[in-house]
Amino acid sequence: MLQEFFNAVSAVIVLLLLMGTGYLCGALGWIDGGAKGFLSQFVVNIAVPCTCITGLLNNLSQEMLGEMGFMVASAVAGVVVTILLSVALAFPLKLPRERWGVFVSMAGLSNTLFIGLPLSTQLFGEQAVPFVMLYYLGNTVFLQTVALSLIERAGSRGGEKRSIGSVFLGLLQKPPILGTFAGILFLMTGYRPPEILMKAAGYVGSAVTPLALLYCGYIVYELGLKNLRFSRGLPTMLVIRLFIAPIICMAMCNLFGMSGLARNVFIVESALPVVSQVTVMAGKFGADEKYAAAGATLSTLGSFVTIPILMVFLAS
Repeated sequence: MLQEFFNAVSAVIVLLLLMGTGYLCGALGWIDGGAKGFLSQFVVNIAVPCTCITGLLNNLSQEMLGEMGFMVASAVAGVVVTILLSVALAFPLKLPRERWGVFVSMAGLSNTLFIGLPLSTQLFGEQAVPFVMLYYLGNTVFLQTVALSLIERAGSRGGEKRSIGSVFLGLLQKPPILGTFAGILFLMTGYRPPEILMKAAGYVGSAVTPLALLYCGYIVYELGLKNLRFSRGLPTMLVIRLFIAPIICMAMCNLFGMSGLARNVFIVESALPVVSQVTVMAGKFGADEKYAAAGATLSTLGSFVTIPILMVFLAS
């Protein structure tokens, strides 16, 4: 058990050093808004899809395809319960309109890509990648539907009216989801791309961890540590995001019969910081962007304390 704690601490320190490098690059002016945009676009649209395909084909077999549906259902059920709990706790907090939807979105959804993928690979190795992406499928559906609608209602600038069909079409156009579906399709058909392409995709995918963490470090610099405030609702959000969400996920995993590495990866993914897109959405729709930014930064820093504790619990 002590070994698992030190392994988790070591993984967290590695991530903190990489984030610290991103923070330093921001302070030195080496990363600016343009570089930030490049990092985000490259990681999400190129590196992560490559990781999805190589991770699924290298670590899963056709025999495991039947279990994937139950895994995604487990992730969806956990997110639904967490969001409903967040809604229930938002009412007694009497948050202003511009913060209400932001609070629920922050508490209900985790940062499965920019923090979750690097952290899980540090903790569990490359074999964790397929389970990270399956959890991502369940998490991102609610990010692009429920969270988007809640933040839009909280903002002063309305968004475009969207049909249900257009919402799901937009989901299916996201490169990480396309990469995951492509990997699953290749598994189903028994097709494996030429090894030269797999090797190239592996090299590109290996850039996810350092670049995603450089990006996160720059975001922390951009927000400014001195501007952090425990505004009303943020302590409650942190408790839900870092403590209650993994308990809910654990219950859902047990309900759907998940165990072993898949269960542990899901629980860690559920205990991650606020998903970074919440801050972007808040700014776009005129909700409280600073409130979202503070929640994202506080939860990121807090997770580096809670994750080693969680790993000790999972090892017991």
